[in-house]
Amino acid sequence: MEQARIVWLLIALLALSGCAARQPVLYPNGYYRVVGDEKAQQDVEMCIKLADKAGADGEKGLEIAATTGKSAAIGGAVGAVSGAISGSVGRGSLVGVAVGGTVGLLSGLFRASDPSPVYMRFVEYCLMEKGYQPIGWR
Repeated sequence: MEQARIVWLLIALLALSGCAARQPVLYPNGYYRVVGDEKAQQDVEMCIKLADKAGADGEKGLEIAATTGKSAAIGGAVGAVSGAISGSVGRGSLVGVAVGGTVGLLSGLFRASDPSPVYMRFVEYCLMEKGYQPIGWR
């Protein structure tokens, strides 16, 4: 039972770490220097909202669910094989499903924190139209 608590604690911590949204880095060109940091940040936030509203980032939830399901299935198969070798197919399968599903979920959560290339390009284009020069993301 203690192991289950540790797994759920790790999942919660990783989910929270995935909430830190990445943002574009702007080169301090002439336009940036004229408008200043505060206006530039407002423009970044506005472009991000436009990208969100346009649905430029796709269906992240579906991707996470698919990754979790595939990993659980693989984990179950591996667990069944190891259980057959050790003499407990059922228990091995359950452990494999739990471990595989957890690995898939965590993997999906890590990838979900990264915006898609289309989303990043959308935000960058919006900022370029305003006069900024995005040079990357962090």
